[in-house]
Amino acid sequence: MPELPDVTAYVEALERRIVDHPLERVRLRSPFLVRTADPPIGALEGRRVLGLRRMGKRIVIGFEGDLFLVLHLMIAGRLHWRDRGAPLGSKYALAAFDFAHGSLVLTEAGAKKRASLHLVRGEPALSEFARGGIEPLESSRDDFAGALRREQHTVKRALTDPTLFSGIGNAYSDEILHRAKLSPLAMTTKLSEAQVDALYDATRAVLSEWIERLRGEEFPEGVTAFREDFAVHGRYGKPCPVCGAPVQRIVFAENEANYCARCQTGGKLLADRSLSRVLKDDWPRTLEELEERRRR
Repeated sequence: MPELPDVTAYVEALERRIVDHPLERVRLRSPFLVRTADPPIGALEGRRVLGLRRMGKRIVIGFEGDLFLVLHLMIAGRLHWRDRGAPLGSKYALAAFDFAHGSLVLTEAGAKKRASLHLVRGEPALSEFARGGIEPLESSRDDFAGALRREQHTVKRALTDPTLFSGIGNAYSDEILHRAKLSPLAMTTKLSEAQVDALYDATRAVLSEWIERLRGEEFPEGVTAFREDFAVHGRYGKPCPVCGAPVQRIVFAENEANYCARCQTGGKLLADRSLSRVLKDDWPRTLEELEERRRR
């Protein structure tokens, strides 16, 4: 799922292309993409784009007439800048927004179509999409600590909770925790002040660094949750760039936590609750035990 750095890159790239330009036409492959009926999506045609912003993991495009288009890409949604009138030929193409100088095309890979468009009127209507989390790049250390410790969660869950922190998801939370040298299963209420400091600094550094990297692209066509330059996310079994130990992971529901046992957990291997119940004493506890079992 595109997260804070990726959505920021989309917003900035679109600002350069569509602000002050009128939208000529909206083309939809499926009406189910649009989750609102009033105002109708056709009301945008002929209206000038006034500005863009990020709201959590959503992109908000403001138009004349106090209209706001709210786009949530979910897991597999992506944006592309194409020549004007580019056909919706691919089965993954869901919509196109045509301007005089090009078309913004929305695609979504996979069978599950989760991306959504909402068209609302007036700033107050946008409050429906606000989840309440603080902006991690704008918050003070104390505000960050307050959000982190508001509820008792694992630090991985806290970072990805949109009611606590805005825009951080599965991928960048892994990178942040690796940078902070914290276990994804550490409990937020048990973190020391030094660990909170490390997490605050790592959060700001990782998100800022990736925003800068993505800004170097003409248009962020390659948005993905699996980047070769990531330290641990999506790199299970590959060497940690800091210590060389193989990256580990635990899987839960549709998400996973990737981590370096040597850098983050003192060499201890983590197991989710279901694995712990099934494997019990057969679960290797350390990297050394894991390597020994692999040599058998």
